[in-house]
Order: sequence, then C-alpha cells, then structure tokens
Amino acid sequence: MSALELKQLASMDYKRPEIEKGYSNQTLEVDLNDQGMEIHPVSQQMKDLFIGGRGFGLWLLWQGVNPDTRWDDPENGICIAAGPLGGTPGYPGSGKSIVCSLSPMTGAVMDSNVGGHFGPFLKYSGFDALKVCGKSDKEVVLVIDGIDQTISLHEASGLAEDAYQLSAQLTAHFGGDSPKGVSVVSTGPGAKHTRFGCLNFSWYDGRRGRARNKQAGRGGIGTVFAHKGLKAIVARWGSVNMDLNAPDDKPTLTMAAKRHAKEIRELDPKQNRMAKVGTSHLVTIMNDFDLLPVNNYKFGSHPEAVNLGEAVYGPIFDQGFDGCWLGCALSCSHGVKDFVPLTGPYAGQKVFVDGPEYETVAGCGSNLGIFDPYLPLEMNFYCDAYGLDTISAGTSIAFVMECFELGLINEEQVGMEVSFGNRLAALELLHLMAKGEGFGRIAGQGVRRMKAYFAEHFSADPQILADIGMEAKGLEFSEYMSKESLAQQGGYGLTLKGPQHDEAWLIFLDMVRNLMPTFSDKAEALHWFPMFRTWFGLCGLCKLPWNDVMPEDNKDTPEPAKVMKHVEWYSEYFTSVTGRQVGPDDLITMSEVVYNFQRVFNLKLGQGRREQDAIPFRAMGPVTIEEYESRAERYDGQLAEKLGVQTNGMDTAEKLAMLREHREGEYEKLKDAVYERRGWTTDGYPTLETVKRLGIDFPEVVEVIKSAGAA
Repeated sequence: MSALELKQLASMDYKRPEIEKGYSNQTLEVDLNDQGMEIHPVSQQMKDLFIGGRGFGLWLLWQGVNPDTRWDDPENGICIAAGPLGGTPGYPGSGKSIVCSLSPMTGAVMDSNVGGHFGPFLKYSGFDALKVCGKSDKEVVLVIDGIDQTISLHEASGLAEDAYQLSAQLTAHFGGDSPKGVSVVSTGPGAKHTRFGCLNFSWYDGRRGRARNKQAGRGGIGTVFAHKGLKAIVARWGSVNMDLNAPDDKPTLTMAAKRHAKEIRELDPKQNRMAKVGTSHLVTIMNDFDLLPVNNYKFGSHPEAVNLGEAVYGPIFDQGFDGCWLGCALSCSHGVKDFVPLTGPYAGQKVFVDGPEYETVAGCGSNLGIFDPYLPLEMNFYCDAYGLDTISAGTSIAFVMECFELGLINEEQVGMEVSFGNRLAALELLHLMAKGEGFGRIAGQGVRRMKAYFAEHFSADPQILADIGMEAKGLEFSEYMSKESLAQQGGYGLTLKGPQHDEAWLIFLDMVRNLMPTFSDKAEALHWFPMFRTWFGLCGLCKLPWNDVMPEDNKDTPEPAKVMKHVEWYSEYFTSVTGRQVGPDDLITMSEVVYNFQRVFNLKLGQGRREQDAIPFRAMGPVTIEEYESRAERYDGQLAEKLGVQTNGMDTAEKLAMLREHREGEYEKLKDAVYERRGWTTDGYPTLETVKRLGIDFPEVVEVIKSAGAA
C-alpha cells in the first residue's frame, strides 16, 4: 500500500455555534459536483415537526429530489444526522446516527441507523445534519474538523481499500496523539460491485488500541456512497461531557441517566446478559420457538442451533467494555480477537471481528444450513471489510442455495456446487460478490433482481421464485421466521423501507410472550410500535435499552409489551434536554409526523401504495410439500380449527393450497385494519385529513396525495 496523500480541493472556515438544548441549529450541505459547501439554518418549524435524526435527513433529502430522481443521480443525497438527545454521555444508547438516501435496492427512501461516534461528533462540530450530493470524478475524503472549525474536501491517493484498514489509516492520520477524537464513515470495495453496500462508522477503542466499526447496513447506502466517489467522511472532535449538549435541565438529565444506567447494570446480568453475549442470546430463544430461519426460511429450528448461540460466542468474545458510545451501560458491541479467516485476502492472518450480532449469525449461519460458529465470524469480517450488508448478503446466498437445490439453476450457471451447508461455496460466493466477478455479479444485485434474471436467462419458474425469494420492496428480509406470526408478517410487509426488524420487531412479543392474541391487538401494535421505534431514530438513540432490559415489575403493568415505565423515562429525557414538555403520547405523535411524511415521500417516488406492501408467501406459510409435512400436525390442526376442514383423505397439495388461500386472506385483512388505524387510504397512503392533523399539509405534500387519487 502506497503512502497516504491528500490533495486539498476545497475548504471553508466556519464559526462553530454553541449548542442550545440539544441543537446546533444549522446543517451542512456539500455538493461534490462543484465542491461547494453551504451552511443552512435550522428553523423552529423544522425542529417542531421533524425533531432531528431521521426527520432532518428526510426533510433535507426531500428538498433535493424530484419524482424522477434515481439512486445514482447526482441530486440524490446522503444525509447523516444524530438528534437532540444524541451524544449524551452516560445515558444508555445515546450515540446513534441515522443515514437517509434513495436506495439502489428499493428505489425508495432508505433510512439506516448505526452506532459509533460520528453523529455526536458531527453535532458537536456544529451541524445537526450533513447532506452530501453530487458526484466526484475523483476519490475524495470530506473532513469536518470541529476543533479547527474547518471543512475540507481532499483528493485521496494511497488509501486502503477495505474498511478496517481505511478506518485505521484515517484515524491515525487525523487523530495523531488523540485518536479517540476521530470518527470515520467509509465503505469498502464490495459496495462498488453490489447494490447492498453498507457504511462503516468508526469509534476508537482505547483499551484495545484500534478503530472499530458499526454498520449502517440496510438498503445499499454504501453503494450510493461509493458511486459518488466518496472514500470517507471524517469528523474530528475533542473531549465529551454532558454540558456540550447544553441541556435545558441538567440536574434532571443527570438523574435520569444514572437511573437508567443503574437499572441496566443491575438487571442485564439477570436477564439477557447483553453486556457479556450481545444479541447472540436470541439464537436459542428463536430456535426454541421455531422462529430461527433455517435453509432460506424453510424451517424454524435445527438441533445444531446451539452451536450458534451464546454458549459458544460468549466465551470467545474479547472481554472488556464494548459500548459503541461513551458510558453506555448496555455495552453490547462485542468482538472476537485474533480470529483467523480460512479464505480470502486475510487467510491465515489474525484479525479482529466486530461482531457477530444475531442477524449475522442467523443470516450467515442457520439460514444457509450451516451451524459452524466460525462461518458467521468469517462472513461478518469480510462483509465489514468489503462494505456489504450481512443481512442482504446472507439472505441472497440462501436464495441461491435453495434455487440450486430445486434445480432452478445449476452448477454450470453458478460455477460451483452451492447447496445448503456448503461452507466454502458460501464464502467463495461472498468474495465473488465483493469483486463483481462470475456469479457474484448476479448475486450481488440482491434477491429481487436475481428472481428476474433467473426467470429470463435460466427459464426458472417465476411463481416459485416469487414464493421463496425473501424480499419485499426490493429489500431482503432480516432474520426472523414470520410464518406463524401475522403480526410480524405485517411488521415486515407494512414497513416504509422494506422488511427490517428495527421498525416493527413484534415476533418476540407475539410468539414468545403471546401479548397480542387478537386481530385488533395486532393491528394496534402495528401502529404503536413502528411509531415509538421511529422516535429513537429522530433523537439519536439506540432502542435496545428500552425493551431488552426490563424493569422487574414490568410484567405486572397494564401494557407490558410497551415497557411504559421506560417510555415515561424517555419523555423525561427529551424534556430535560430540549425544554419541550412532552409525555408518552407526544412521543408517538412526533413519530407519526415523520412516519407519514416518509410514506408520502415514497409516494412521490412512485411507491408507497398497497401493492408495495406485498410479501412472498414463504413469509406467510409453507410453500413446498416438504415444508408442510415437516409441521403437518400443526398445519392440519390449523385447518381444522380455523376453517373447520377435516383433512383426512386430503393430499398435501390440497391442504397446502387451502392454507395458502386462508393466510393470504388474513394478511390482506390485516392491511385494511392497519391502514385504517394509521389514518391511511385503503390503497395504503396517508389521507389529507391525516397530514393536516399532523401539520405536514405543505402544498407539495398535498399535491402528491391528490395526484395519487385521494379526494
């Protein structure tokens, strides 16, 4: 690797404002076309309606795109923001950034949340949000230096290709003796060759002496980043304390932070032990309840699943503080030290792996029919290094494997034998994706485009492809089996961006705790939970402290699924920082504003209707005779109980068709109920009355809704 050289192309000095009640009150826009840099004020209306984080990102993105804008057009922006609560040291989970852009996967608006230090450093440097648009014909690095109060754009040479080395290189270059003051946003070489490139956000781990990464994984924003010619965005800041955010009521904030942190330290060791094992504890729980994806979501459990759980990963995680933000008591960002990959450019070398988390373990392990705990580690490492989303990569490979086993594609077309359980084939396909070579070029386009390609070029049956291709809106499913949970089917299909669990993760509440037994319970949950989860993305917070560590008396409360004691704490947190007096219901209303605005944004782009809320049948029930017969007693019982059908003498194909008709009908009824609860039309977008109630009845919003056919 040659020496790093940065040639300055443009720069701007600025005066860093004092933060007031969680806001710097300005945003930064950088246009790579002409290397222009502009600072814009944040209006009171923008704060009142859009709050921060995801809301600010959507609003800035809306200003720059039109209905014909596509992801690779220069006017598409990448917007990064924290939020008014983001960057509070000591309050658990207060270091999130939210990234928004038009997605190469879906063609609609994508939002992706991520840990690390970039969002808080950006705000402390003087900007509530950053928008980068345009496209550079050179590889460039954007630097926001809050200490020297300069913004600069550099042509880069001698930079490492993979994200691990790149983060380390730029942290050393800009951090010098203070590497903790640098956070780097980057992707890797795989983002150029696939549609599901991720972004790596770094923070410096002082105890381990290394830059570590968290990922904004979903929807291919890393691909947009690479297409624009960006190699990295660097934020530089100094020391952090609670006064920096200039809270309205610091004593109350301090007390609230201590209270929540104390609860986590006391209860996490008794509950999920996330400070020790992260989210790997979910593997055995999901397996026990038949919810762990196995063989492209065909099955929900496997006797070897224990090999992918906390009993294996807990002991090999490198012990020590693992918070991706300062003072987070949950500290769940675990990693594995001195792991040695067997394949690829790092074969035989000791590396540090940031992870794996549950989604990677399931997506790159059980869903591929592989229960070797070291495979998800190797795929985790390379996905991060290459800049690839582990969920989309794993789900795409699982789809390829099933198509191969069904004879829809063959070894000559793929270039290798790629059946379930083939560890080396999974890795080889991942490396080919990252290089844009061979069959990896096709697989790296994601499941939706593979379905079209296999039908056109390999004469594969389009109906089978549609049934087993686990994507919706163009985004691959995250790693939960939803066949037996109508609530989670809605949680995947009725999302804004596609089937991602961070919007409505209801599988645990529905199937493990049985907290929404009726149809109306599910419809109500599909209103409240997406709204409250949206609120975290407005404020710059992680959702895990809300409901992954619960008060000891939570089960005795009227609405245990909502963990209302914590919701009240978050209301107090928001008020203590911003001075805006709010209660739990106000948090939901804040989110409704942004959630409905994003649905209208999708409508503006030609999406956001009922037809886009379709999901593949495998998300609803068994597709194949093998699937039905693997759980025949369950499905026969459901036909008898729900439809009054006596299955004696019926063949499996008949029973399968009958069950399918019933479940597809239930999903359509769920759509109707949820749309009504959200204040949407039967075609799935907000009514004029709804946007008026929420205060977003801007002329351009009203025009989009009227053009869609609303009266």
